Amino acid sequence: MALILNIESSTTVCSVSLAQDGMVLLSREVDEGYSHAENLAVFVDEVLKEKGVSTAQLDAVSVSRGPGSFTGLRIGVSLAKGLCYGAGVPLLSIDTLQLMCMHPLVQKQIADDEKVMLCPMLDARRMEVYAAVYDPSLQIQREVAPVILEADSFQEELKEGGLVFFGNGSDKFRELVDHVNAYFVSEVGPSALHMATLSEAAYQLDEFEDVAYFEPFYLKAFQGTTPKKRF
Repeated sequence: MALILNIESSTTVCSVSLAQDGMVLLSREVDEGYSHAENLAVFVDEVLKEKGVSTAQLDAVSVSRGPGSFTGLRIGVSLAKGLCYGAGVPLLSIDTLQLMCMHPLVQKQIADDEKVMLCPMLDARRMEVYAAVYDPSLQIQREVAPVILEADSFQEELKEGGLVFFGNGSDKFRELVDHVNAYFVSEVGPSALHMATLSEAAYQLDEFEDVAYFEPFYLKAFQGTTPKKRF
């Protein structure tokens, strides 16, 4: 059983939760664009102070490892590693797409149909998404990868049965696909509020990261833009 601080920063949502034995004690979350630099450390401080917990009392710090926003992931992982270094506690990392499968709206789909498969999607600009396919027990069935969406994407999985699509990239696919086995759930995204079960399980299995060398799962290299010449 563990006291774990969870940090999620892979999208525009900035969130933190404190969990004991897989149950959330307190959380903070905001979606104000990419405000992680301003809010993430503040949320950590607020959550710990309100529950009267010091970083030294934590059993671990858990962070969403990606894929997702390059900047958001970098800020979240940097904060998590700093906390681990300072307090001498281990680091856990949670796959962002698997985390999305823990959303209550998605879990309801599993309860209604235990044979349904899950396909979280994160927007990667234009018609590309980061996606994966999981079974109801959250075992990976199609590895996390960037996917350029077309009308016949995920046809093999759809032939096998129901496939639930969700996440901020799924609306683009909703406009393309026409299949009886395709289902869509709106308003689902990664959140530290839903990390507790996964981080507790990872802690019990000693799935700790090397704090010195751990890097986010960016999936693709960062692509900056070249400023346009003004003169």
